[in-house]
Amino acid sequence: MESIKCSAFLLLILLIVSQCNEKQEADKEQRVMEVTATAYNSLAAQTIGHPAEAAWGDTLKPGMKTIAVSRDLLDSGLTYRTRVQIEGLPGTYLVLDKMNRRWKRKIDIYMGTSIKDALEWGRREVTIRWVPDDKNKKRP
Repeated sequence: MESIKCSAFLLLILLIVSQCNEKQEADKEQRVMEVTATAYNSLAAQTIGHPAEAAWGDTLKPGMKTIAVSRDLLDSGLTYRTRVQIEGLPGTYLVLDKMNRRWKRKIDIYMGTSIKDALEWGRREVTIRWVPDDKNKKRP
């Protein structure tokens, strides 16, 4: 009976250590960056082509928590469908759009059709956090 208790205790210790190692690995993989954040809307005056169609072909709808990223950030792991936390905003945002090549180290937060919300947001420096994910679905 004593050996069963000892084995169970060792198994519990191994599980705890394993979970700690997994958390440490996840923490190591998390990336943090300060970027310029602006806002955009799905309106014809703010885009080329279809206002609600994002760069990878997704259809944007008001209420969605999505962002567009400058193309230089793609190499940092901010690729299609990456989940991003934005300082000062609740929840998680998905990368569903890319910006024009002229922008660097910048994100654009989707604000549906509300020009008022986009103007109130304005332009800010924010910290973003994400974990690059090899499992993200990539579209051409």
